[in-house]
Amino acid sequence: MARTRVRTTRTARIASLVALSAALPVLAGCGGEDPSSSGTSGHKDHTNHKPVVVVTTTWEGAFAEAAGAEDVTVIVPQSVHHAPDYDPKPSDLAAVANADFVLYAPFEPYAPKIKEAAGSKAKLVEVNLDNDPAKAGAEITRLGGLFGTKDAAARFNKRLDGEVAKLNGELKAAWPGGKSPVVVTQVFTGWAAGLAGATTVGTYGPEPVTPAQLAALSAKKPAFVLDNVHMSTGPVLPDSGARQVEVANYPGEDLDLLAVYRNAAAELKKAMGGA
Repeated sequence: MARTRVRTTRTARIASLVALSAALPVLAGCGGEDPSSSGTSGHKDHTNHKPVVVVTTTWEGAFAEAAGAEDVTVIVPQSVHHAPDYDPKPSDLAAVANADFVLYAPFEPYAPKIKEAAGSKAKLVEVNLDNDPAKAGAEITRLGGLFGTKDAAARFNKRLDGEVAKLNGELKAAWPGGKSPVVVTQVFTGWAAGLAGATTVGTYGPEPVTPAQLAALSAKKPAFVLDNVHMSTGPVLPDSGARQVEVANYPGEDLDLLAVYRNAAAELKKAMGGA
């Protein structure tokens, strides 16, 4: 079983990190490094070595474990719903210092800064966080190649394909009136509409819906709005009659990516049953 550590310390920020945040540029990858490359000079041979992986959030952590990583440390506590708001702590530097890989998303500006401050020689890997099954599977395969765990990644992807097919069948059986429901999605919840076989007629976010958008989206008469629980701005189409469904992209501390699909399916099924 994978050894997962979730950091939840709340110690005060140190001056060096504050200065670092002001001084270092926000980079998509440290020094322009290609995150898809298989390794760098002087880096460990991962053929027989189990990589030590530090991830910014449980989302990256779930992708890492799905790809076969067995030693994963999560920096941002799950209680922080909006990861880019997190202030790195001194204890985070210790975790990064001994890592082989540091996984982060492009909307999280602190990961390159943490790595630089810790003086780590870890490979910084930008992760495409998208729960669309095809995109998630491709990213898991890529990470398995980086970690030297391709077989484990392939085994997980078979489980993912099977789980998605099962949930899709269950959700289609729950369609109100036997017809594909019309939905509006937040920009990061489109995958949940695909899971349900729903018909997407519009998207919104991540900014709050403007009056013009409200009118345009309401005119399309969606039955459901698939909101993003981690970036929610409250009721999206409050007077349209559409039922709002809260979709979570991040897994729990157990880093179970399949649970994200099961939980979304449960919320969708409940909403369609009450439509």
